[in-house]
Amino acid sequence: MSPSLSPSPTSTVLPSDAERTPLLGDPTESDVHARHEAVYRRFSPAQKRVPVALVSVSGLLPLFISGTFIPSIPQIAKDLNSTGPVVSLAVSLSVLAISLGALTGSSYSTFYGRRPVYLVTLPFLIVGSVGVAMSRNISQLLICRFIQALGASPGMSIGAAVIGDIYKLEERGTAMGIYFAGILLGPALAPLAGGAAAHYASWRIMQYSLGVCGLVSFIFMLLFLPETSHPGSREVDKLVTTGKHIPRWRPVLLNPLRPLWLLRSPNLLLVSISGYLVLLTDYVLLMPLAYTIGKNYGIENEALVGACFLPAGIGNMIGAPLAGRLSDGIVVRWREKRGGIWYPEDRLRATLFAALILVPAPILASGFLTQYVHTKVGLALNLLCLFLNGIGVDMVLSASAAYNVDLMHSRSAEAVAANNGFRAMVLAFSLVPVLPMINTYGVAVTNAIAAFLAWAGFGMLWATIQYGSQMRAVIDVGFSTADNN
Repeated sequence: MSPSLSPSPTSTVLPSDAERTPLLGDPTESDVHARHEAVYRRFSPAQKRVPVALVSVSGLLPLFISGTFIPSIPQIAKDLNSTGPVVSLAVSLSVLAISLGALTGSSYSTFYGRRPVYLVTLPFLIVGSVGVAMSRNISQLLICRFIQALGASPGMSIGAAVIGDIYKLEERGTAMGIYFAGILLGPALAPLAGGAAAHYASWRIMQYSLGVCGLVSFIFMLLFLPETSHPGSREVDKLVTTGKHIPRWRPVLLNPLRPLWLLRSPNLLLVSISGYLVLLTDYVLLMPLAYTIGKNYGIENEALVGACFLPAGIGNMIGAPLAGRLSDGIVVRWREKRGGIWYPEDRLRATLFAALILVPAPILASGFLTQYVHTKVGLALNLLCLFLNGIGVDMVLSASAAYNVDLMHSRSAEAVAANNGFRAMVLAFSLVPVLPMINTYGVAVTNAIAAFLAWAGFGMLWATIQYGSQMRAVIDVGFSTADNN
């Protein structure tokens, strides 16, 4: 994106007055810079590690909830006298719950702060996990899965906002990558843990364990998580300053879908759609794995099915920090090339290779290998495909999440939640026909469709990089500037 083809950044990235951070008001340029730096020096480097560790664990929980469930689907179907496709509805329902919970939690985190939302939602995870473990029919399972996922839902969106609160622009991508690497222990370890529990004990034991993990996370959040919102930036602080009445016996009623209104920005919408298309490849590969790779290569042991998820999880853990460090370097380098002028879309350049090659090519290859190569070589190549796709998916998602925080710093939790919420809601409906399509048309055709959709996502990222400043000029939803980032 050449500077000569772009409008002046100061004319396209100005935040609205209502969304300026009070600390960053400016008598002089030096005062602005000093106050901006002071916001990020509230916590020492050692102190910053505590909230990063805590929100990483909390962000890991929703991925553990889905990851431990998927390898157990055949056993759950047998235990509850149901079928795999019906039990798989619980996966779609939990994705929908995570979407709604993330949107609601982000709205309240902008109003009250990050810490209160964690303390309110984690008890729902605990209760829901126990409910899932005690379910005796599909109806009970679906209801309790919804509550369980709702309780875990704010983990990823608010965790990204916490990172944005304490790390400045040039450090944020690396910190976001470390955060994503931590939470992506979920895809690496959860299927193996869930499969082992299902094979050697019961799928119910795993659900009780998730309830215990939620309780431990709640206690640590209560004791050690500080409020990271920038001083004076919470909406409740602004209302107190203006003398407006705030009810004390109940929470203020907020529209949980408010963050989705940010998606009227073409920049945020295109990045959200591309993220959905990229993540869809991950789910199309992994959700039916017991019925595709497991069935075609004669793997019936749930623990071994869970072990097949490991390459994807390891790929996730490599891709996230790699993208974070790469995107930070790209931001600094392109800013220097322009003589200090910052364009938010530079960070998305770190996604292009992954979106073009690492995401779609492996899922396309995996479909044909699974359907036509029924040897150990086919299995080995399939695991390699899972690994490469895992790297690619998180190279795209990690840099995209950092871009959302950069672009909407004062409303970072809502921006990330709008992205994740939109993605999850569409995914919830997209996953329903996956198993029926595989049964009807075969895994090669199903995977090929997902691969071509992922290439469409690459096109959206490329367009956002090329025309991002022009799109920001069309609709300004309160974009951040270099001075308040």
